[in-house]
Amino acid sequence: FNYVKKKYNSPFCLSSRSTQLHLKNVYSSLALCMFVAAAGAYVHVITRLFQGGLLTMLGSLAMMVWLTMTPHCPQTEKKRLAILSGFAFFIGVGLGPTMDYIISINPSIIVTAFLGTSIIFVCFTLSALYAQRRSFLFLWGTLTSGLSILLLVSFLNMFLGSVMLFKAHIYLGLAIMCGFVLFDTQLIIEKAEMGDKDYIWHSVDLFLDFVTIFRKLMVILAMNEKDNKKKK
Repeated sequence: FNYVKKKYNSPFCLSSRSTQLHLKNVYSSLALCMFVAAAGAYVHVITRLFQGGLLTMLGSLAMMVWLTMTPHCPQTEKKRLAILSGFAFFIGVGLGPTMDYIISINPSIIVTAFLGTSIIFVCFTLSALYAQRRSFLFLWGTLTSGLSILLLVSFLNMFLGSVMLFKAHIYLGLAIMCGFVLFDTQLIIEKAEMGDKDYIWHSVDLFLDFVTIFRKLMVILAMNEKDNKKKK
């Protein structure tokens, strides 16, 4: 009993060697997603060869479905990494319209938002890794309830058009996504401990967390920049 208690209350640094290796693969795949998504955003913002919109959203959904339907095994590893890259590319291109808007206000916001997102992501990831195992899995109920509230607020604001409600939606969404970084990180560890070594799919969860935080942080910084300009 003491062994089981120690095992499930220990931080990630005391997890099995295979789980630590799995996390390295997950974050390597996440780095690949970041690079490809940056290339996708570059294509939209700079080259204009491919524009973000409905087609890119459908493309990312198609890639995600294709990835889930392709079994995880050594024979399909390269294929699934290629699909993951395609998914990340469409997500990056999809960020283009938001980035166009941000650039029209202040281009430096993009760099600031990326650095801020990176700091937030690293801090919450380390918190999840070095906390007791399963300590953040209880957040699932709170996070899903928060998402339901966001959907309701978004629906109501379609008719109300309230700026304050929009700001509340953005800030609440940012807080919820930070919670998802904690939850998803520890969930990936638990899945790995139980034998689920699909690091490619696990990286998708963290990638979407990062992109969503980045998008919301860009919008928050842009709103603050516009408010400052109005005051001046």
